[in-house]
Formats: sequence, structure tokens, C-alpha cells
Amino acid sequence: MSEVHKAITSHSQNQHRHIQIFVQLDNQREALIEEALELCKANQPYSVDGINEITSQINALASKGVSPTRKYVTNMMVKEYAQKLVVNKLGQ
Repeated sequence: MSEVHKAITSHSQNQHRHIQIFVQLDNQREALIEEALELCKANQPYSVDGINEITSQINALASKGVSPTRKYVTNMMVKEYAQKLVVNKLGQ
């Protein structure tokens, strides 16, 4: 029975590590998205390359475990969302 317990514990620890890595990457991605949004709203140049690099890492991780995937981000997506935020802020 101890071998089963060890296997379950190992599996549990691996899943926990997997989720920790996902959360870290997802937080980095969200910070980069926020940075791009702020630059876009200020009519400054921005890039989605860093966002999509992290997205690639998240999706590769997802293929190996229990975490979700994320969509790649385009410049147009950032622009449209930034415009929506500005319109919502003006409507308040």
C-alpha cells in the first residue's frame, strides 16, 4: 500500500508544481497585456511579442497537464480592448 501512497503523493506534487508554473506564467502574461493596454491608451508603440511568447509557454505546459490554454493576442485585440476601456470610462 505504501507504493500506491508514494505514487499518489508524487502525482499530486507534480500537478501542484504544474499549476504553480501556470499561475506564474499567467500572471506574467496578464502584466504584459496590461502594459500593452496602457501604452496603447497613451498612443505609444507597443508589442504583443512578449505576450505571445508567454502564451506559447502556457500552451506548451497545458499540453502536458491540467492547466488551460490561452489565446494568442494581436495588436488589433489590444487596440479594440483599449478603446472599449476608454469608452466605458467616459460613460461613467
